[in-house]
Amino acid sequence: MRLTRGLLAVTGTAAVLALAGCGSGDTTASVPPTATGSLESLAAEVKCSPDIQLDVDDLRQARCTTKGGRFILATFATDRGQREWINEAKDYGGFYLVGRKWVAVGDDKVVKVLRGTLGGDLEIGTDHSGHVG
Repeated sequence: MRLTRGLLAVTGTAAVLALAGCGSGDTTASVPPTATGSLESLAAEVKCSPDIQLDVDDLRQARCTTKGGRFILATFATDRGQREWINEAKDYGGFYLVGRKWVAVGDDKVVKVLRGTLGGDLEIGTDHSGHVG
């Protein structure tokens, strides 16, 4: 499955970004309608010049940096492909801002800032901080 290749490209980033820790606060205040569009149009909404990392039929993925921080932005050809990707990626921890056929992955702070522009739903990956290795 092509999504697996894309998942491998981002899971290391999600794991690193998950180490940024958790924040608290109201995440529902002033949430705009969820944005839609291509990877480039979503990136333009948050004033990011996307650095495309993966561009295949069912998944496009880019690294983005804004003054709010760094994140991964991915767009998907299908809702099912997106949900499968998220379900697998969440095992690596991280914070996910989820829209229709797109997801932004970053630390808690940057995902909340992005939500103020892109809307979407917040999802949190598995917390491994309490695990003893």
